[in-house]
Amino acid sequence: MEKFETHTHDVIVIGAGGAGLRAAIEASTQGASVGLVCKSLLGKAHTVMAEGGVAAALANVDSKDDWKTHFHDTMHGGKLLNNWRMAQLHAQEAPERVRELEHWGALFDRTKEGNINQRAFGGHTWKRLAHVGDRTGLEMIRTLQDRGIHTGVDVYMECTITHLLKDGDRISGAFGYWRESGRFVLFNAKAIILATGGIGKSYKVTSNSWEYTGDGHALAYEAGADLIDMEFVQFHPTGMVWPPSVKGILVTEAVRGEGGILTNNKGERFMEKYDPERMELSTRDVVARSIYTEVQEGRGSPHGGAFLNISHRGAEYVKKKLPSMYHQFKEFAEIDITKEPMEVFPTTHYVMGGVRVDPETAQSTVNGLFACGEVAGGMHGANRLGGNSLSDLLVFGKRAGTGAAEYANKINNDVKVHDEEINNAVKEMLEPFENTEGENPYTVHQGLQDAMGDFVGVFRTKDKLHEGIEEIHILKERGSQLKIEGSRMYNPGWHLCKDLKSMLIVSEAIARCAHQREESRGAHSRVDFPNYNDEVWGTVNSVISKDSSGDMNLGTSPLPQMPEELKKIVEGGYK
Repeated sequence: MEKFETHTHDVIVIGAGGAGLRAAIEASTQGASVGLVCKSLLGKAHTVMAEGGVAAALANVDSKDDWKTHFHDTMHGGKLLNNWRMAQLHAQEAPERVRELEHWGALFDRTKEGNINQRAFGGHTWKRLAHVGDRTGLEMIRTLQDRGIHTGVDVYMECTITHLLKDGDRISGAFGYWRESGRFVLFNAKAIILATGGIGKSYKVTSNSWEYTGDGHALAYEAGADLIDMEFVQFHPTGMVWPPSVKGILVTEAVRGEGGILTNNKGERFMEKYDPERMELSTRDVVARSIYTEVQEGRGSPHGGAFLNISHRGAEYVKKKLPSMYHQFKEFAEIDITKEPMEVFPTTHYVMGGVRVDPETAQSTVNGLFACGEVAGGMHGANRLGGNSLSDLLVFGKRAGTGAAEYANKINNDVKVHDEEINNAVKEMLEPFENTEGENPYTVHQGLQDAMGDFVGVFRTKDKLHEGIEEIHILKERGSQLKIEGSRMYNPGWHLCKDLKSMLIVSEAIARCAHQREESRGAHSRVDFPNYNDEVWGTVNSVISKDSSGDMNLGTSPLPQMPEELKKIVEGGYK
């Protein structure tokens, strides 16, 4: 067997977006030796694409706001399927995490009084989103990177983790390869934090870039952790429609937060029909379904979307509040949004489902394996409110970092990495080079994206989902025998072989959970079951796990019981 380099740390963080960086900072602050591994370059993270703001009840603009209202909004946004304790901790701790970020050097927009400014967003009772124009995520990443480097975190860039290693029932390390050279690398670790983001590249039309292939979900599943609520995939209402080369790229909800209006080809402000009280600032699931319905019924824009217009706010205001959107449409679509409307349509954006974690420590059901950010499930229930992802990654990134460091501190140095596991990992990774016959990974990936779009999209039915599951099983069979040419250096086809395995796992999990849940709730819309079924489905999470024979198990588990004092907050009209 070839030699490969080895690195040893107390804690390895996989993923260097906002959640991974915040976790790495905290673990390092707690005295742990921390390695931060990222698939791409440092700074190339989806947190950068979070433009609208970070949700926290600072009450700088609306003085009536508090954590209870934020908790109430989050639970109702998630259609009461959230882990109540995660939603509570999030609402209570988000303001302090944002102020901490400001203390570390983040430059937020200001009110006239000099406080952090906040804007309105869909599903939030008050103006709650602290922001930096429409580049909030970029400022967060800049601040967290600076802090992370100065706390002594070791960064390993352009490295893909392919396997988690275990010693008995606990994590002992991670195995992967350098994307540039193809050489293998081993990370010995007492604890591992997954912060790998989402699953968007399983779909063709998505706001997500190439990194989002469900790596963390698949790694956790293969290591024996539970995945919950995988049916809940958020289709952001507003992705770019034209030209085709940018189809799906995000149009921030801040456009609607700053007064943007949605109309159909008849000039009708159609959200009046679907949510007359909140209109364009309804929750994302409602707006996405509304746009989809308008297009399906023949009232769409020329390129198959809806019109989103902010021009009535005036050119100076738009350029100040939405500079990225102005340049994005000007450069990519030759549209001046200060003068004419955008065309938008739902795009695969975010997965609410993910690794089941303990709210206090962010540890999964596997000892030594932690998860935070989009890869973790429970916090957002059936539908995430805009802005909650950025505060989620700060709150639970910190908790994951603390949890992993404390866990690692209790573990002796006798955690073993077993040669057999490494040999199997190497064999699996080299197999596509050695196969004399096999499928092209790009062809299989295209088939998967088509299947997910056709059968597991915005609207779902039993028959379509069944067809989708059958198609995924065929694609799994095809994907088990892949063939590629060339060497391991600079070989994107080889990269896709590993990514494809992850995407097939998460796609099957999504489709099977969606088939099981016979109701419509949040981002999960069943045409054949259009209403809530609280009696059967309102009290359970969907659960995916891997059984001893290697097959995917599907089941449910009851939601944790909410204390009475929190029930009163949820049931009361907190306004």
